[in-house]
Amino acid sequence: QVQLVESGGGLVQAGESLRLSCAASGISFFSPVRLDWYRQAPGKQRELVADITSDGTTNYADSVKGRFTISRDNAKNTVYLQMNKLKPDDTAVYYCHSLWRASDYWGQGTQVTVSS
Repeated sequence: QVQLVESGGGLVQAGESLRLSCAASGISFFSPVRLDWYRQAPGKQRELVADITSDGTTNYADSVKGRFTISRDNAKNTVYLQMNKLKPDDTAVYYCHSLWRASDYWGQGTQVTVSS
């Protein structure tokens, strides 16, 4: 059974940083697996924030380029999202997602709130 568990969310002020973690069980990051972070703000659709492939190639939404960094630790089966220079517009529930063996898996989400 595949499980993704996010942690690291919280309430911060604009300009501060947070690091989100997503620990996976039931899959191996040493196998081909794409890992993503999505977010969903109140009243808005869920959007892709960043993704990282098995070979380490990364992709970012324009709104977070230069501020967020996605990384993965295959030995720990964990994917991270380092968020710097946070803005109030970054307030959302952040979800970890994996695409593994043609199946989608989602975490339960972690709330990030940025005050101005």
